[in-house]
Amino acid sequence: MSWSSVYNTIIDFRDAFLSILSTLEPIDLIDMALLAYIIYLLLKLIRETRAGQLVKGILLLVAGYFISRVLGLKVIKYILEKALGVGLIAMLVLFQPELRRALEKFGRTRLGVKIFGIGSMSDDIAAKWDTAIEAVCDSCVELSASCTGALIVCERQVRLGEQIETGTILNAVPSKEVFGNIFYPKTPLHDGAVIMRDGMILAAACFLPKPQNDAAINKKLGSRHRAAIGMSENSDAVVIVVSEETGQISVAMNGSLTRDFTREKLSELLHTEIFYEDQNAGKSPRKTFSSLFERRKKK
Repeated sequence: MSWSSVYNTIIDFRDAFLSILSTLEPIDLIDMALLAYIIYLLLKLIRETRAGQLVKGILLLVAGYFISRVLGLKVIKYILEKALGVGLIAMLVLFQPELRRALEKFGRTRLGVKIFGIGSMSDDIAAKWDTAIEAVCDSCVELSASCTGALIVCERQVRLGEQIETGTILNAVPSKEVFGNIFYPKTPLHDGAVIMRDGMILAAACFLPKPQNDAAINKKLGSRHRAAIGMSENSDAVVIVVSEETGQISVAMNGSLTRDFTREKLSELLHTEIFYEDQNAGKSPRKTFSSLFERRKKK
């Protein structure tokens, strides 16, 4: 292909671009803004994951296709054209974990809750969670004081059946004594996570998934903290960790770990996050259990 042909191609591209600009309407700008935002969310989703490297490879294939087309490299163009022809199916297969996480995150958003009509929790479950949160906070403080390692998963909308199957079913009422027996060193159930559902201790000694990008996590964090991050990446659960080395209380949510919690901060966070379904339903998260506090004061 001669340079004059390349020049003419560039001129044609410029004229087509100017023609598109001249016909733009306000709705087109909104359309492009929404598309840009969707692309931003997709890039944010795949950042620092295996999918990030796959996207780079696909972009290189697309760039190679256009370069071969401009330079007239027929064989390379034909190969890349066929490869890109099945690109959509390949992306669905290669990005299956990322697509699954994206759909799960959408389902957990306020918009997803409203669309699918997920209601708030019942008063009975709210009362159980109210009692359970106080037991969790008291237990974490005692375990922290004795530097006893603990890992507690508070299930929310995303069900954790796969992780529950790896542990031992207890279905026990949470209390300081129960948590103390579970996490006491060298007992049969101390190595693993406790999973709570509807304000009850459903299972103990459960294995949790590894983080998606384990190499990027601080090397000082132990296996419990890494498991907590991994669980929070794969679900909307609130995961509480008590460090065996320092006794520090940490909480993992949405793939992020926040450290150095006091009892008051932990209680406030759990009350806010556990009752977030009521928030999404337009109700106050304190509404359900405020009457319980009033009754306690009267007693």
